[in-house]
Amino acid sequence: MKLIKLEQPNCNPCKMVSNYLNQAGVEYETVDVTQNPDVGAQFEVMGVPVTILLNEQGEEIKRSIGFKPEELDELLKELQ
Repeated sequence: MKLIKLEQPNCNPCKMVSNYLNQAGVEYETVDVTQNPDVGAQFEVMGVPVTILLNEQGEEIKRSIGFKPEELDELLKELQ
């Protein structure tokens, strides 16, 4: 499984999610939807940050929108 975080520059909630994931010691991929709008469109992102857990085939399992520690914890539990 893989965790990706879709964000934009200078987004404070995006930074909060990054700090949370870094403190948890989790590896994740960051995608700037400003630079990669096709990725944002692919995942139908309407606002950032969006953290998405993908399976081995790249299909979405679960997502968290915004900075919600309880939702991020759920993603991390499934990631392990």
